[in-house]
Parts: sequence; structure tokens; C-alpha cells
Amino acid sequence: MNFSLTDDQRALQEGARAFADAELAPHAAEWDATAHFPIETLRKAGEAGFMGLYVPEEHGGLGLPRLDSSIILEQLATGCISTTAYITIHNMVGWMIASFATDSCREQWVPAMVAGDKLGSYCLTEPGSGSDAASLRTRAEREGDDYYLSGSKMFISGAGATDVLVVMARTGEPDSGAAGISAFVVPADAEGISYGKKEDKMGWNSQPTRLVSFDRVRVAAANRLGEEGEGFRFAMKALDGGRINIATCSLGAAQKALELSRDYLGERKQFGRELAHFQALQFKLADMATELTAARTLVRLAAFKLDEGDAEASAHCAMAKRFATDMGFEVCNQALQLHGGYGYIREYPLERLVRDTRVHQILEGTNEIMRLIIARRLLTPGMIESLA
Repeated sequence: MNFSLTDDQRALQEGARAFADAELAPHAAEWDATAHFPIETLRKAGEAGFMGLYVPEEHGGLGLPRLDSSIILEQLATGCISTTAYITIHNMVGWMIASFATDSCREQWVPAMVAGDKLGSYCLTEPGSGSDAASLRTRAEREGDDYYLSGSKMFISGAGATDVLVVMARTGEPDSGAAGISAFVVPADAEGISYGKKEDKMGWNSQPTRLVSFDRVRVAAANRLGEEGEGFRFAMKALDGGRINIATCSLGAAQKALELSRDYLGERKQFGRELAHFQALQFKLADMATELTAARTLVRLAAFKLDEGDAEASAHCAMAKRFATDMGFEVCNQALQLHGGYGYIREYPLERLVRDTRVHQILEGTNEIMRLIIARRLLTPGMIESLA
């Protein structure tokens, strides 16, 4: 068992941090303040390979394992959490199309997505189905060689500014549950699609979030991913990786908060000496670093389990997502506290780190749902013993 990064992984880490420092961090506050979606920067990310991290090499991506991808995404998140989070969603969509689409559909979209020339959105959540995703009501009715989609999706990242949507819709009976859901690749400008207002959010402001409505949108049967009824399984496979990704964004945020706190404690003086000399603040910094290291280890273990095809990978991904997103928010919040009043003003990045990490405890499955996934597996005979 070796916890050290390889030379190749270290090179990926350093390259991603250099991109974050040069292309993301200098603009993150402005993008947040103006709610700007940095499409040109996303194209630069495509040129660097970050928009197709685990898309197979034969389809133009880097073909990296999830562990290596998480190492890259953590460093990108130190520059801008919100933009990196969108990059993770785009990677998830590109991977789904590359993995499950027909050859013609894959060729139409994947190369341009890997390059960052075309952007994707993942459409699962609906106004009436969030945590209970299998109860979704958007329908896809088959008519000859086409399907017609009707319904709506809620809280869709990038919506209105992206080029392609992966949409989960019901092809079975209304009460068919997960087995009646299929997935479709839909051009974002298809006739019958409309977009709601850009949501005014607490954080994640460098990516738009909108309602997407479908009014008998025609989609060729060739744009279906896999067979009818496989869509929910594909969506859940994507979410295992998505949970690692969003946990990794929390790691990057916590890493940045820890670095800022160290620097601030060494510079700021009170009562005639640097704050770094006060034992209570040293203890707080120590706890923040310990929790971050524990979370990073758990996330990388989950990524390894997913790469290995481990039977319990989903449970490990849920554990990593639950722990790392709770930890990321808490470390950023403690870093704000260490900065005192300065942490609360927008001249410093701490308040943005707190706002941007808070949603990680909600999306890709709330942390309450993560506990449910974990608990169900723990009640399986032998599962608890297998953790040892």
C-alpha cells in the first residue's frame, strides 16, 4: 500500500495548480461578483486537457483514472471552486456520451466537448423530484424513429449557455420507477426547449443555473444512450464519479482556505505578536489540516475503488462525498473565523469559499441521501467486516 503520488501524478498536480493560479484565481472574484460564465477560460481548459479527463483516449480524451482526475480537479478548485465544479459536470456529461452513445452521436459531440468548443449540461433533477430522482416525470414518447420529450428539469448547471444536454426521461409507465427511465443526448437549441431565468444563487455564481422545459422536443432514437430503461443506471454510474468530483472540489477549497489561514496567522499581529504564536489558533489550524488530510485520503480511496470496479465503490463514493463536503465547508468556515472581520468582507476570498462550498452538501445527492446509501450497504451481511 503506497500513498505517495507517482511522478506522473505529481506532474498532473503541478500542471493543474499552475493553470488554476494563472487562469482561474485572478478572475474568480470578478466572475462571482458579475455572475460571469467564463466560456473562453473553459476553452483554455479544453486545450489543457481538463475538459475530457476520463473520456477514453480513443475518443480524444486523456483517459485518466478517476484517482488521477481527482488530483487535477482538487488543484483547479484552489483557483475557482464554481468554475471547477462546472468543469466536473461537463466531464461527467462527456464521459456519458463517450461511454454509452451510438457511434454517430459520439462523433458529433465528444471531440468538440473534449476541446471545450461545445459545453454540456446534466439534466436529472426536476421541480418535483430531487432526492427521489427515480420518480422523475419528464416523458419521452416513441414515435417511429424519434422520441418526443415533454417535461422540465430544475437546477441545471450551465443551462442556457451550453450546447448539449444529457436528459433522463421516462419511457416506461408512470409507476415504472428507475427501470422505466432512459437517457438522451439533446442539442440545447432544439425546437421546443425553453429556459427559465438565471437563478440568483448564494454561491456558484460563475456558472448559470436555470430551469429547462421541454415541449414535445423531437430527439432521434439514435440519440438515446444504450437501450430503453438503462438511463437511470447510467445516471447513477455518472453520479458515483460526480460525487468524487464534488468532494474533490471541497478538498481544493479547504486547501486554499488552509493556505490563506497559515499566511494570515503569520502576518497579522495582536497583543504585540503574530497570531501564529497563539496556541489556541495553532490548535485550530492543526485540526483543519488533520480533517483535510483525512478527507483527501477518503476521497482518493473512493476514486481507487471506482477505478478498480470494486463491488462497494458506490458506498465508498457516498462516504467520501458526505465526509469531504462537510469537512470542506467547515474548514472554510473556520478559516473565515480565523480572519475575523476581514474574512467577512469581499476583498478577501474567504466568504466566497464559504458560499461556494455550502452547496456541495446538497448537490450530487444530499448528504442525508449519502448516509442512506451508506447505511443500506452497512446492513448487508459482511459489509462492515469488509471495511476493516
